[in-house]
Amino acid sequence: MIAYLSGAMEQAADEGALWREEMARWLKTELNHDVIDPVVSSQSLVEKYQAQDYRDWKLSDPERFMKFVRKAIDLDLDNVINKSDYVICLWNRDVLKGGGTHGEVTMAYHKNIPIYLINQIPIEELSGWIMSCSTQIFNNIFELKSYLLETYSHL
Repeated sequence: MIAYLSGAMEQAADEGALWREEMARWLKTELNHDVIDPVVSSQSLVEKYQAQDYRDWKLSDPERFMKFVRKAIDLDLDNVINKSDYVICLWNRDVLKGGGTHGEVTMAYHKNIPIYLINQIPIEELSGWIMSCSTQIFNNIFELKSYLLETYSHL
């Protein structure tokens, strides 16, 4: 099984790397599941295209910026649609400032890929669209882990 780890990157302090690293380690240890971590795949793109300063391009060279970010979008959506068995999404305030997580969740829903949403904002502020795309909604990572163990440990 392969989990795609969706959540804020562009506006997250560490691009959301820490929670993804911890979740990837847990999934491998407890369920022997692999992960697709978009922080890692984006870093590979940065290295491949020598785009270490691509964020600066947003203001200095918008066309170049968009061309590069489109490569990341294409990679992320391909990973969600064609390579993932389920999506784990950390939904917090940082997600609200971006767009990628919204798109990943919507595409996974469209392809009938289960979406396990860890919601960290008040439920009344959670988008009805995102809420309805989600297969299950959890209040924290511990609830999600318990569910994943119950659901996947026998497979």
